[in-house]
Amino acid sequence: MGRRQTDVEVGRCALLALLSLAIISCLLAYFCFSVVFNPSGVTVSFGSTQDLGTQQDETEEENQCCRGIEHLELWGDAVKWGSEFKSNSAEQCCMACKEMCKGDDGPCLCDSWVFCGNRGACGSRFGECWLKKQKDVLVPDRRDSGDQVMWTSGLIFGKGEGIVELKTEYGVLHVKLLPDCAPHSVSYILELMSLHHCAGCKFYRAEARGSSWDSDGNHIEHASFGPPFALIQGTLEAQGVTFKDIPLEACPTVRRGSVAWVGSGPGFIISLANHNEWKKAYTVFGYVLPEDMAMVEKIAQLPTEPEVWNNINVSVLERPVPLRFGRIKRSR
Repeated sequence: MGRRQTDVEVGRCALLALLSLAIISCLLAYFCFSVVFNPSGVTVSFGSTQDLGTQQDETEEENQCCRGIEHLELWGDAVKWGSEFKSNSAEQCCMACKEMCKGDDGPCLCDSWVFCGNRGACGSRFGECWLKKQKDVLVPDRRDSGDQVMWTSGLIFGKGEGIVELKTEYGVLHVKLLPDCAPHSVSYILELMSLHHCAGCKFYRAEARGSSWDSDGNHIEHASFGPPFALIQGTLEAQGVTFKDIPLEACPTVRRGSVAWVGSGPGFIISLANHNEWKKAYTVFGYVLPEDMAMVEKIAQLPTEPEVWNNINVSVLERPVPLRFGRIKRSR
Protein backbone atom coordinates (compact mmCIF):
# COMPACT_ATOMS: atom_id res chain seq x y z
CA MET A 1 0.00 0.00 0.00
CA GLY A 2 1.26 3.48 -0.87
CA ARG A 3 1.48 6.20 1.73
CA ARG A 4 0.63 9.86 1.54
CA GLN A 5 3.59 12.27 1.07
CA THR A 6 4.31 14.52 4.00
CA ASP A 7 4.78 18.29 3.57
CA VAL A 8 8.52 17.79 3.88
CA GLU A 9 8.55 15.24 1.08
CA VAL A 10 6.45 17.50 -1.12
CA GLY A 11 8.89 20.34 -0.46
CA ARG A 12 11.81 18.13 -1.44
CA CYS A 13 10.13 17.15 -4.70
CA ALA A 14 9.40 20.77 -5.53
CA LEU A 15 12.99 21.74 -4.80
CA LEU A 16 14.34 18.95 -7.03
CA ALA A 17 11.99 20.00 -9.84
CA LEU A 18 13.15 23.62 -9.64
CA LEU A 19 16.79 22.54 -9.60
CA SER A 20 16.26 20.39 -12.70
CA LEU A 21 14.58 23.26 -14.54
CA ALA A 22 17.46 25.58 -13.65
CA ILE A 23 20.05 23.11 -14.98
CA ILE A 24 18.11 22.59 -18.22
CA SER A 25 17.79 26.38 -18.69
CA CYS A 26 21.54 26.86 -18.24
CA LEU A 27 22.33 24.12 -20.76
CA LEU A 28 19.96 25.61 -23.32
CA ALA A 29 21.45 29.10 -22.87
CA TYR A 30 24.98 27.74 -23.28
CA PHE A 31 23.99 25.86 -26.44
CA CYS A 32 22.46 28.99 -27.97
CA PHE A 33 25.63 31.02 -27.36
CA SER A 34 27.72 28.17 -28.76
CA VAL A 35 26.03 27.88 -32.12
CA VAL A 36 26.24 31.64 -32.69
CA PHE A 37 30.01 31.47 -33.10
CA ASN A 38 30.68 28.09 -34.64
CA PRO A 39 29.69 27.06 -38.16
CA SER A 40 30.59 23.42 -37.52
CA GLY A 41 28.42 22.94 -34.47
CA VAL A 42 31.34 22.38 -32.08
CA THR A 43 30.73 23.57 -28.51
CA VAL A 44 31.94 27.12 -27.93
CA SER A 45 33.06 29.29 -24.95
CA PHE A 46 33.91 33.00 -24.09
CA GLY A 47 35.04 35.69 -21.31
CA SER A 48 36.22 39.47 -21.56
CA THR A 49 37.43 43.07 -20.65
CA GLN A 50 37.68 46.66 -21.83
CA ASP A 51 35.35 49.21 -23.44
CA LEU A 52 35.26 52.94 -24.00
CA GLY A 53 32.84 53.94 -21.27
CA THR A 54 33.53 51.41 -18.50
CA GLN A 55 37.32 51.23 -18.21
CA GLN A 56 37.31 51.62 -14.43
CA ASP A 57 35.01 48.64 -13.89
CA GLU A 58 37.02 46.54 -16.35
CA THR A 59 40.31 47.43 -14.68
CA GLU A 60 38.87 46.27 -11.37
CA GLU A 61 37.85 42.98 -13.00
CA GLU A 62 41.31 42.48 -14.45
CA ASN A 63 42.96 43.19 -11.11
CA GLN A 64 41.07 40.23 -9.66
CA CYS A 65 42.96 37.92 -12.05
CA CYS A 66 46.21 36.33 -10.94
CA ARG A 67 46.94 33.07 -12.75
CA GLY A 68 50.01 31.25 -13.97
CA ILE A 69 51.00 28.13 -15.89
CA GLU A 70 51.79 24.95 -13.99
CA HIS A 71 54.91 22.92 -14.80
CA LEU A 72 56.72 25.97 -16.15
CA GLU A 73 59.85 27.63 -14.75
CA LEU A 74 60.61 31.12 -15.98
CA TRP A 75 64.16 32.39 -15.54
CA GLY A 76 65.28 36.00 -15.09
CA ASP A 77 66.92 38.36 -12.64
CA ALA A 78 65.51 37.91 -9.13
CA VAL A 79 64.15 41.03 -7.45
CA LYS A 80 62.97 39.01 -4.44
CA TRP A 81 64.58 35.67 -3.58
CA GLY A 82 62.22 32.76 -2.99
CA SER A 83 64.59 31.24 -0.44
CA GLU A 84 63.74 34.22 1.76
CA PHE A 85 60.15 34.88 0.61
CA LYS A 86 57.36 32.31 0.76
CA SER A 87 53.68 32.39 -0.18
CA ASN A 88 50.68 30.22 0.59
CA SER A 89 49.58 29.91 -3.03
CA ALA A 90 50.50 30.72 -6.63
CA GLU A 91 47.84 33.44 -6.61
CA GLN A 92 49.40 35.06 -3.54
CA CYS A 93 52.83 34.96 -5.19
CA CYS A 94 51.34 36.53 -8.32
CA MET A 95 49.73 39.30 -6.26
CA ALA A 96 53.08 40.05 -4.61
CA CYS A 97 54.53 40.65 -8.08
CA LYS A 98 51.55 42.82 -9.00
CA GLU A 99 52.14 44.98 -5.94
CA MET A 100 55.53 45.88 -7.42
CA CYS A 101 53.91 46.82 -10.71
CA LYS A 102 51.44 49.55 -9.81
CA GLY A 103 53.41 52.63 -10.74
CA ASP A 104 52.41 54.88 -13.64
CA ASP A 105 55.98 55.88 -14.40
CA GLY A 106 58.32 53.44 -16.11
CA PRO A 107 58.32 49.64 -16.35
CA CYS A 108 57.33 47.23 -13.59
CA LEU A 109 59.89 46.35 -10.93
CA CYS A 110 58.51 42.77 -11.14
CA ASP A 111 57.12 41.34 -14.38
CA SER A 112 57.31 37.59 -13.72
CA TRP A 113 56.96 35.21 -10.80
CA VAL A 114 57.79 31.58 -10.03
CA PHE A 115 56.13 29.56 -7.24
CA CYS A 116 56.74 26.06 -5.86
CA GLY A 117 53.41 24.66 -4.68
CA ASN A 118 53.76 20.86 -4.85
CA ARG A 119 54.70 19.87 -1.31
CA GLY A 120 55.93 16.42 -2.32
CA ALA A 121 58.04 17.58 -5.27
CA CYS A 122 59.25 20.83 -3.69
CA GLY A 123 60.32 19.44 -0.34
CA SER A 124 62.09 22.16 1.64
CA ARG A 125 61.45 24.60 -1.23
CA PHE A 126 57.66 24.32 -0.81
CA GLY A 127 56.10 27.79 -0.84
CA GLU A 128 59.08 29.56 -2.37
CA CYS A 129 57.99 32.63 -4.37
CA TRP A 130 60.59 34.11 -6.69
CA LEU A 131 59.82 37.56 -8.08
CA LYS A 132 61.75 38.30 -11.25
CA LYS A 133 62.48 40.83 -13.96
CA GLN A 134 62.69 39.81 -17.62
CA LYS A 135 65.10 41.35 -20.13
CA ASP A 136 62.23 41.29 -22.66
CA VAL A 137 58.78 40.71 -21.21
CA LEU A 138 57.42 39.71 -24.66
CA VAL A 139 60.12 37.05 -24.96
CA PRO A 140 60.28 35.64 -21.43
CA ASP A 141 63.26 33.49 -20.50
CA ARG A 142 61.96 29.93 -20.09
CA ARG A 143 64.31 27.62 -18.21
CA ASP A 144 62.20 24.45 -18.30
CA SER A 145 58.69 23.09 -18.85
CA GLY A 146 56.94 19.73 -18.73
CA ASP A 147 55.29 17.45 -16.20
CA GLN A 148 58.58 16.95 -14.35
CA VAL A 149 58.83 20.68 -13.54
CA MET A 150 57.61 21.49 -10.01
CA TRP A 151 57.22 25.24 -10.56
CA THR A 152 54.26 27.41 -11.57
CA SER A 153 55.11 30.66 -13.37
CA GLY A 154 53.33 33.73 -14.68
CA LEU A 155 53.82 37.12 -16.30
CA ILE A 156 52.64 40.58 -15.25
CA PHE A 157 52.28 43.43 -17.76
CA GLY A 158 52.16 46.90 -16.27
CA LYS A 159 50.73 50.09 -17.70
CA GLY A 160 52.00 50.57 -21.25
CA GLU A 161 53.50 47.06 -21.33
CA GLY A 162 52.24 43.95 -23.08
CA ILE A 163 50.71 45.95 -25.95
CA VAL A 164 51.15 44.28 -29.33
CA GLU A 165 50.13 45.07 -32.88
CA LEU A 166 47.42 43.20 -34.77
CA LYS A 167 48.27 44.15 -38.34
CA THR A 168 45.66 44.27 -41.12
CA GLU A 169 45.46 45.89 -44.55
CA TYR A 170 43.13 48.48 -43.02
CA GLY A 171 45.62 49.53 -40.39
CA VAL A 172 47.08 48.35 -37.09
CA LEU A 173 45.03 47.47 -34.02
CA HIS A 174 46.89 47.78 -30.72
CA VAL A 175 45.97 44.97 -28.33
CA LYS A 176 46.74 44.93 -24.61
CA LEU A 177 47.37 41.32 -23.55
CA LEU A 178 46.20 39.98 -20.17
CA PRO A 179 48.63 37.26 -19.01
CA ASP A 180 47.40 37.39 -15.41
CA CYS A 181 43.87 36.52 -16.58
CA ALA A 182 44.70 34.21 -19.49
CA PRO A 183 48.30 32.94 -19.20
CA HIS A 184 47.91 30.00 -21.61
CA SER A 185 46.26 32.24 -24.22
CA VAL A 186 48.94 34.93 -23.98
CA SER A 187 51.68 32.29 -24.16
CA TYR A 188 50.24 31.18 -27.51
CA ILE A 189 50.07 34.76 -28.83
CA LEU A 190 53.70 35.34 -27.87
CA GLU A 191 54.57 32.12 -29.73
CA LEU A 192 52.78 33.44 -32.84
CA MET A 193 54.76 36.67 -32.60
CA SER A 194 58.04 34.77 -32.56
CA LEU A 195 57.18 33.23 -35.96
CA HIS A 196 57.13 36.64 -37.68
CA HIS A 197 54.21 35.42 -39.79
CA CYS A 198 50.68 34.12 -39.31
CA ALA A 199 49.85 32.47 -42.64
CA GLY A 200 46.22 31.42 -42.46
CA CYS A 201 45.28 33.93 -39.75
CA LYS A 202 42.37 36.12 -40.87
CA PHE A 203 39.04 37.77 -40.12
CA TYR A 204 36.18 36.06 -41.98
CA ARG A 205 32.99 37.28 -40.29
CA ALA A 206 31.80 40.84 -39.62
CA GLU A 207 28.63 42.03 -37.92
CA ALA A 208 27.98 45.67 -37.03
CA ARG A 209 26.17 46.84 -33.89
CA GLY A 210 22.91 47.23 -35.77
CA SER A 211 20.11 48.70 -33.70
CA SER A 212 20.81 46.59 -30.60
CA TRP A 213 23.79 48.51 -29.14
CA ASP A 214 24.76 52.18 -29.00
CA SER A 215 28.12 53.66 -30.04
CA ASP A 216 29.57 52.95 -26.57
CA GLY A 217 28.59 49.30 -26.85
CA ASN A 218 25.71 49.47 -24.37
CA HIS A 219 22.66 47.35 -25.07
CA ILE A 220 19.57 49.32 -26.04
CA GLU A 221 16.57 48.54 -23.87
CA HIS A 222 14.02 46.15 -25.41
CA ALA A 223 16.28 45.49 -28.42
CA SER A 224 17.28 41.96 -29.40
CA PHE A 225 20.69 40.52 -28.51
CA GLY A 226 21.30 39.60 -32.15
CA PRO A 227 21.69 38.90 -34.92
CA PRO A 228 23.67 40.95 -35.71
CA PHE A 229 25.91 40.23 -32.73
CA ALA A 230 28.26 43.24 -32.91
CA LEU A 231 31.59 41.50 -33.50
CA ILE A 232 34.25 40.55 -35.99
CA GLN A 233 35.42 36.95 -35.97
CA GLY A 234 38.49 35.21 -37.30
CA THR A 235 41.07 32.51 -36.71
CA LEU A 236 44.57 32.55 -35.21
CA GLU A 237 45.72 29.16 -36.46
CA ALA A 238 48.95 29.67 -38.36
CA GLN A 239 49.85 27.23 -41.12
CA GLY A 240 52.70 24.94 -40.11
CA VAL A 241 52.01 25.36 -36.37
CA THR A 242 50.32 22.66 -34.31
CA PHE A 243 47.50 24.30 -32.38
CA LYS A 244 46.70 22.94 -28.91
CA ASP A 245 43.30 23.68 -27.41
CA ILE A 246 43.36 26.61 -24.99
CA PRO A 247 41.78 25.80 -21.60
CA LEU A 248 38.94 28.00 -20.37
CA GLU A 249 40.54 30.99 -18.62
CA ALA A 250 37.49 33.06 -17.71
CA CYS A 251 37.80 36.23 -15.67
CA PRO A 252 36.36 39.50 -17.01
CA THR A 253 33.08 39.73 -18.93
CA VAL A 254 33.03 40.43 -22.67
CA ARG A 255 32.93 44.14 -23.35
CA ARG A 256 33.46 46.47 -26.27
CA GLY A 257 37.02 45.91 -27.45
CA SER A 258 37.45 42.49 -25.81
CA VAL A 259 39.52 39.94 -27.71
CA ALA A 260 38.27 36.47 -26.79
CA TRP A 261 38.48 32.88 -27.98
CA VAL A 262 35.59 31.06 -29.58
CA GLY A 263 35.56 27.90 -27.51
CA SER A 264 39.09 26.64 -27.00
CA GLY A 265 40.37 28.43 -30.13
CA PRO A 266 41.81 29.02 -32.63
CA GLY A 267 38.68 30.96 -33.60
CA PHE A 268 38.37 34.33 -31.84
CA ILE A 269 36.34 37.52 -31.84
CA ILE A 270 36.74 41.21 -31.18
CA SER A 271 33.54 42.52 -29.63
CA LEU A 272 31.87 45.80 -30.61
CA ALA A 273 29.47 45.65 -27.67
CA ASN A 274 29.22 44.99 -23.94
CA HIS A 275 27.87 41.44 -23.93
CA ASN A 276 26.86 41.16 -20.30
CA GLU A 277 24.41 38.43 -21.31
CA TRP A 278 27.39 36.11 -21.94
CA LYS A 279 28.43 36.41 -18.28
CA LYS A 280 31.97 34.99 -17.84
CA ALA A 281 31.60 31.95 -20.05
CA TYR A 282 34.41 32.85 -22.44
CA THR A 283 38.17 33.45 -22.29
CA VAL A 284 39.17 37.07 -22.85
CA PHE A 285 42.92 37.32 -23.39
CA GLY A 286 43.21 40.98 -24.35
CA TYR A 287 41.44 44.12 -25.50
CA VAL A 288 41.82 46.59 -28.35
CA LEU A 289 42.84 50.05 -27.16
CA PRO A 290 39.86 52.44 -27.30
CA GLU A 291 41.48 54.74 -29.88
CA ASP A 292 41.63 51.84 -32.37
CA MET A 293 37.99 50.76 -32.08
CA ALA A 294 37.02 52.96 -35.04
CA MET A 295 39.09 50.62 -37.21
CA VAL A 296 37.24 47.58 -35.81
CA GLU A 297 33.97 49.33 -36.69
CA LYS A 298 35.32 49.89 -40.22
CA ILE A 299 36.06 46.18 -40.68
CA ALA A 300 32.59 45.36 -39.35
CA GLN A 301 31.11 47.47 -42.19
CA LEU A 302 32.92 45.63 -45.01
CA PRO A 303 30.79 43.82 -47.65
CA THR A 304 29.39 40.51 -46.41
CA GLU A 305 27.29 37.59 -47.59
CA PRO A 306 24.57 35.96 -45.48
CA GLU A 307 25.08 32.42 -44.24
CA VAL A 308 23.28 30.18 -41.75
CA TRP A 309 25.33 28.45 -39.04
CA ASN A 310 23.32 25.99 -36.96
CA ASN A 311 20.07 27.88 -37.68
CA ILE A 312 21.68 31.23 -36.81
CA ASN A 313 21.92 34.00 -39.43
CA VAL A 314 25.48 35.32 -39.71
CA SER A 315 27.34 37.71 -42.02
CA VAL A 316 30.51 36.36 -43.65
CA LEU A 317 33.03 38.67 -45.31
CA GLU A 318 33.06 38.53 -49.10
CA ARG A 319 36.83 38.81 -48.89
CA PRO A 320 38.59 37.64 -45.70
CA VAL A 321 41.04 40.06 -44.09
CA PRO A 322 44.54 38.59 -43.43
CA LEU A 323 46.12 39.51 -40.09
CA ARG A 324 49.14 38.85 -37.90
CA PHE A 325 50.54 39.85 -34.53
CA GLY A 326 53.75 41.86 -34.20
CA ARG A 327 55.75 44.05 -31.84
CA ILE A 328 55.18 47.77 -31.57
CA LYS A 329 57.77 49.72 -33.50
CA ARG A 330 59.11 52.41 -31.19
CA SER A 331 60.78 55.55 -32.48
CA ARG A 332 64.39 56.11 -31.35
